[in-house]
Amino acid sequence: MNNHEIDYKLHGDDMQFVEVELDPNETVIAEAGALMMMEDGIRMETVFGDGSRSGGGGFMSKLMGAGKRLITGESLFITTFTNEGDGKKHVSFAAPYPGKIIPMDLSTLNGKIICQKDAFLAAAKGVSIGIEFQRKLGTGFFGGEGFIMQKLEGDGMAFVHAGGTIVRKELQPGEKLRVDTGCLVAMTSSVDYNIEAVGGVKTALFGGEGLFFATLNGPGTVWIQSLPFSRLASRVFAAAPQTPGGSTDEKGIGGLFDLFSDD
Repeated sequence: MNNHEIDYKLHGDDMQFVEVELDPNETVIAEAGALMMMEDGIRMETVFGDGSRSGGGGFMSKLMGAGKRLITGESLFITTFTNEGDGKKHVSFAAPYPGKIIPMDLSTLNGKIICQKDAFLAAAKGVSIGIEFQRKLGTGFFGGEGFIMQKLEGDGMAFVHAGGTIVRKELQPGEKLRVDTGCLVAMTSSVDYNIEAVGGVKTALFGGEGLFFATLNGPGTVWIQSLPFSRLASRVFAAAPQTPGGSTDEKGIGGLFDLFSDD
C-alpha cells in the first residue's frame, strides 16, 4: 500500500468534526457532502470510483470500484482534497448526525476494517473502499442492516462515524458477544460475524428488539454504537405530526377543548 500520511484533530463532543492537516501534495478522500470547510490552496475534485488510485488502474478498475460503492448504496463518485500549496493546509469534515467520529489507523488493525455501509466519513488517499459479503444468506436477509457491509483496506488513517456513545471492545479467542444488528459499527477482519435468532416467540414479538441479533466471535476488535441512526430516525418519525397542522399531542389538546365548546 502507499497511503498518504495525514495528521488530524477531532473537535467537539456530540456533534464532532475532524480537521485534517495536509502537507504539500497530500490528499484526503471523503464522502460527498461531508466537507465542512477548507483553507485556500486545497484543490477539491470529484473522481469516479473510490479514489484509492492516483490516475492509474485503467477504466475497468475504476468501474469496479464505483460498482462496489453503488452496491453499498453510496454514490458512484467520491471527493478528493489535495494540498497544492507550499505549506500545511487544513480541511475539515463534519459528522452527519449526533455521535462520534472514530479515527482508525489501518496499519495497526491488520490493514482491514469491516463497517456498516454508511459509516465511512473520510480517509487518507490510498485507502480502498470495497464491499464485504457475509458468508450466510441468513445474515443478509434477516440481519436488519443488510448482508453487504463496507470494507476499508490500506495502511493509512480512516475516519468512521457512528451515533451516540461508542464502545470499543477487545474480544479474546472464543469470546462471544451478542449485539443488536443496528448497533454494530465496525470490526476487524479476524472477528467471525453471524446472525442469530432471538430465542422465544414472546421475546421476538413483544421484546421490541427485533427477531435477530449479531453474534460476534473473537479474537478481534469491535466498535458498538449506542444510538443507530435508524433507531433515531424511527423515534423522530413517531413523534412527528401525524395530521396536517399539528402533532398528536396538539390534536389531543384540541380534542380536550372541543369537549367544552358550545358547537
